[in-house]
Amino acid sequence: MVINMELEDVFDNAEKITVYNNGAVNVYGNGEKAFDEILVGWKAMIDGAHEMPAFGVSIDRLTRQEMQNGIWTEFVFDREYEHNGMPFEKLLINVKKDYYGFNLVRYTAEHGYEGRCFYYDLVGKNMGDFYNILLDL
Repeated sequence: MVINMELEDVFDNAEKITVYNNGAVNVYGNGEKAFDEILVGWKAMIDGAHEMPAFGVSIDRLTRQEMQNGIWTEFVFDREYEHNGMPFEKLLINVKKDYYGFNLVRYTAEHGYEGRCFYYDLVGKNMGDFYNILLDL
């Protein structure tokens, strides 16, 4: 059963957060200190953000290659959610210190990281504080 939900509310339902740092992978489960720190930082960053139409479309093979470089964060859910008619089981974000907006790449078991993305404009803020949280874990 797919659950339709507002995008900003879905992150409270993550069961894991995976952080990719230049190919190294760390997984934090709901209830762990690092998970909570990431979620608090994430919510502070997207507070006041505007969801916009995404310019990007993800191609699974290319996205998996790109995940080997830089900092990426992935919210992993225990079921499939849907927002604006687009299903996902995970949401992946490329975290760059000076980004003022970013794509949220959708993942489904059926298609991988393939298809349309969501996009957040941080409205005058950048990802710097969130980036630093991830580096300090």
